[in-house]
Amino acid sequence: MRLNQLTIPVSDIPRSRDFYQRLGFRLLVDSPHYSRFLAPQGDTTFSLHLTSEPIVPGAVIYLECEALDDEVAALQAEGFEFEAEPADTSWLWREAKLRDPDGHVIKLYYGGVNRIDPPWRVKPEA
Repeated sequence: MRLNQLTIPVSDIPRSRDFYQRLGFRLLVDSPHYSRFLAPQGDTTFSLHLTSEPIVPGAVIYLECEALDDEVAALQAEGFEFEAEPADTSWLWREAKLRDPDGHVIKLYYGGVNRIDPPWRVKPEA
């Protein structure tokens, strides 16, 4: 299996669609109740689904950037507000944090070799 698609609930499709397009997502499907995008890089798809239920953000959306500090600076210049500036973490990633219009957490990060192979990785059995 390959993880390919994530869908999050939103309260306003046009507002969220515009936010994610400004973030670099490429619009594939657009309707009054649903929008689907290609990620800024690669072929992973990401969707917004309109709901009238209260939005309770839970999952964190991670977007990997090799030049994280430059990417954050460019987005800030375009008006994006970050809750946390790029900083090194105890899990050996560098991360910055912002939220979409419904409060979903988005982390831009750079994990390097530690993304897949951190020092505490479970080793295969011999």
